[in-house]
Parts: sequence; structure tokens; C-alpha cells
Amino acid sequence: MRASLIQLSVDSSGSADERRHRAASLVRDRMGDDLVVLPELWTAGAWAYDDWGPDAEGVDGPTAEVMSAAAREAGAWLHAGSIVERDGDGTLYNTALLFDRVGDLRGSYRKIHRYGFDTGEATMMGGGGDIVTVPTDFGVIGLAICYDLRFPELFRGLLNAGAELIVVPAAWPAARLSHWQLLTRTRALEEQVFLLACDAVGTHGGMQQAGHSMVIDPWGTVIGEARTGEETATVDFDMAQVARIRSDLPVLRDRVLAIEAPGGR
Repeated sequence: MRASLIQLSVDSSGSADERRHRAASLVRDRMGDDLVVLPELWTAGAWAYDDWGPDAEGVDGPTAEVMSAAAREAGAWLHAGSIVERDGDGTLYNTALLFDRVGDLRGSYRKIHRYGFDTGEATMMGGGGDIVTVPTDFGVIGLAICYDLRFPELFRGLLNAGAELIVVPAAWPAARLSHWQLLTRTRALEEQVFLLACDAVGTHGGMQQAGHSMVIDPWGTVIGEARTGEETATVDFDMAQVARIRSDLPVLRDRVLAIEAPGGR
């Protein structure tokens, strides 16, 4: 299969609508791909907190409308990064959207782990509670977002739910690039999945982005990587490698402990 990571500059220049249509144009250019991925919160900016409220929308809002059409025109599955979702009760969420080849919304995931400690996302957004996987014509996709990378129990949950490929849109800071490179490879290796991690570039909200979007195979090998500018990284790979590696090195079969949080069932 062929996948492309569109590494966008999210510098808050122009309107959200202008950014939507520019991203859609880049998606349409990927006709022939099986999967296209965008970064986290690229319409508003993951660090531009003041823009979250004005740019919040529903999962059937303007970003979904434009991305649905782009997926249909490209004939590809489209992971449209994430949006600032406003729920019916007014709560904001960092929500990923996944469209199929005909533009139907096939999955949405509200980010479980909110970054910021006592600021930003941690205080301004609600947290999701569901592990989300989506069957496709090339395998089962698991959904995670940025800061989720620091929590291995989510990725083990995605594995248990059948994930063979995990997509992680992000707005990861350049100051912690080494963490990004280590955590993405580790999550792919420990779950024996392909991991597609699409980061933003540029500076917004005063935070320089790391870039270095990556495709990592189930052996933990980086098979495609972008640099620090706005670009598209396209990689061809064989999903059958997941089953081969899990058979050749059957560590997942040898799991013994299933550790739950206090109060878990």
C-alpha cells in the first residue's frame, strides 16, 4: 500500500477556511494513494489557544465537509488530523476524523490524554474515553493523537482491539524532537504495527514544531521521514509484514500480565 503524510505549516496565517481549502488541494494531489494523513489541530493550531473557541466545530462541520470531498476526489482513505470539536453541551474536544475512499466519515476519536498539565488542552478541553479502531480494505487502523504517545497502555489497548496500523497526528514541539523519535519507534516496535506519525511544522502560539513526520514498520525501523519544512512524505509498504513479524518474533503471544488502573475490572 501507499501512504502519504502531509506535513503542514500551522502558523495561524490566513483564515481557518483558507487553511481547509489549501489542505484539501494537497490531499487531492495524492490520487492513487491508499491513505493520506494530516497533522493535529491544523485548522486552529494546537498551541494557539485563543483560536480554539472561534474555530470550534462539529464532526459534521466545515472541516469534515471539505475533507470528505477531498477524500472522495483522491479515492483514498483520509485521516484528516484533528479538529477542535464543540459538543452539543459546549465542551471542546481534540477530535480526529477518518474518512473512507468515498468520503464517508468512518471513525472519530476524542483525544484521551490532554497535554498542558494546568494550562491549555488540559484545562480547556474534555477528554475522550473510548479506544477507537476502524477496519479498512488494507487492515485495521487504530487512532491516537500526539501526547497519547507517552501512554503505552492506550497502544496496547489498540493492539487488543485488532490494530495493525496506528495513525498519530501531532503538533510536537521541536524542543522534544528526541522524545518524538524514540516514542514513535517504541510504540511501533512493542505493538508490532505500522505507525504513521504526522507532525506539524512552523511556529504558532510561540511554539516551534518538530516536523520529522515518520512511517515506522513493525520492526521499529523508520522507512520514511520528512524534514522540518512543509512537505509530503510518501511511502510504499506491505501490510503483510505485520503478520510475518508477529509470526517470526511472537512476543505478543507470550504476554502474561494484564495490568489495569485502580478500580478497573
